[in-house]
Amino acid sequence: MTNKHPLEHQVTPPEIWHRRKVLMAGAGLGIGLSGISAFADDTPLEYPGPEWMRPALAGSQRDTSNRKGITPYDVGTRYNNFYEFGTDKGDPVRNAQDFVTDPWKVTVSGEANKTGEVDLEALIRGLALQERITRFRCVEAWSMVLPFIGVPLNRVLAQFEPRGNAKYVAFETLVDPEQMPGQRSRFSTIQWPYQEGLRMDEAMHDLCFLAVGMYGQALPPQNGAPVRLVVPWKYGFKSIKSVVSIKTISYTLKGLCFWRNKA
Repeated sequence: MTNKHPLEHQVTPPEIWHRRKVLMAGAGLGIGLSGISAFADDTPLEYPGPEWMRPALAGSQRDTSNRKGITPYDVGTRYNNFYEFGTDKGDPVRNAQDFVTDPWKVTVSGEANKTGEVDLEALIRGLALQERITRFRCVEAWSMVLPFIGVPLNRVLAQFEPRGNAKYVAFETLVDPEQMPGQRSRFSTIQWPYQEGLRMDEAMHDLCFLAVGMYGQALPPQNGAPVRLVVPWKYGFKSIKSVVSIKTISYTLKGLCFWRNKA
């Protein structure tokens, strides 16, 4: 009688299964070689981050839920959409490695009692970092499970005391064509800076996350270093990267139509 169940040593390791799943999804969507090429280089990638951030990252509260489902590190850090660095999946990891992310300032403005330009270190100082394992979905029909490290956005916003008439929160990405080749590309159809926004109730939801790290390290530049938004119940284009501006506004919904989405 033959054994219909595979032996333990015959079971495909989860990291190989996950990699095949992502590769096949890319091929099925017509991403083809441009998507697969993102995995061609096995050079180890390490992102310890600035010195001031390292103790906080090392001491972040670990998410112990379903760690077996996490996308392998080399996939999560090499298969990216970050059009500021190029539109191919492998462009960000190739083009962003010299991206300067420290020092980094974020301008907080709009309908809040406290506003101004703030160093990233000051923005998250005193807020305990926590890890959250998040399913990250793209409109292109692929997804990843990523262990982001950061703080709930509502705790960051609370420091600036948003006023009662603030209905939305607007975010902007850095504009720096010298560092970001995608911004100087003649083929780009995006008007820079890239902008995104949330309703205030969405921004204050505890699942809305401001990430400064992933996989136990600082955010890689191709993943949105040094600080990015993570909105797990929305498609990935809402999770704006390399944020330099946070603005609370009272415009009506019609007044927000200037936001431009990208996959």
